[in-house]
Amino acid sequence: MTRHFDEIYALAVARKGEAGVLESLQHPKSQAEIAALPDDRFLALMTRCIFQSGFNWKVVDAMWPGFEAAFEGFDIGHCAMLHDEDFARLVSDTRIVRHGPKIRAVQENAVFLSGIARDHGSAGAFFAGWPTENYVGLLELLQKKGSRLGGNTGQYFLRFAGIDSFILSQSVVNRLIAEGVVTKAPTSAKDKTDVQAAFNTWRVQSGRSLTEISRIVAVSID
Repeated sequence: MTRHFDEIYALAVARKGEAGVLESLQHPKSQAEIAALPDDRFLALMTRCIFQSGFNWKVVDAMWPGFEAAFEGFDIGHCAMLHDEDFARLVSDTRIVRHGPKIRAVQENAVFLSGIARDHGSAGAFFAGWPTENYVGLLELLQKKGSRLGGNTGQYFLRFAGIDSFILSQSVVNRLIAEGVVTKAPTSAKDKTDVQAAFNTWRVQSGRSLTEISRIVAVSID
């Protein structure tokens, strides 16, 4: 049985002060804002998170205009049709990080997103309509159907897209362990279901978004 969220919030305030906690909070975008995001921006965010994973984020940030140019603004149709000659060219393109498997993931995720857009009207409509109470199901979908979108990469993609989300950072995992939700970093289906249930309970108790709760939980523990 986890503590009531008010108690966890009090722990966060005791560590950071209420002003510090509130200043650290992020907020998700509205469903309308997410639905209005063009498909190419979802592909761009996926790509950015993939290339930043295990690499210096500042380097990717500095090179980002080159990425936008090299991938034609991440146009879904263009990127979905990349072929071997394109990959050979891109892996030698000094405007981007020349990592073959990550470059190929751009094409694979363009195909993934084009399928979503075909079935749901747009990627934005799909992500906006996904039920918050089953966020772990969305992570699972990204891992299974997307390319290189498992683990923290998928979590950061959703956060940067403004989708209501929690990130299983070490601090968040430590709080979940302290509350008896899990005994280690959640990897099994059961652990992930239990984590979702805990966040759903805290969401009802607090009236806050998963995004806010995630941050409060993170700063509530060393």
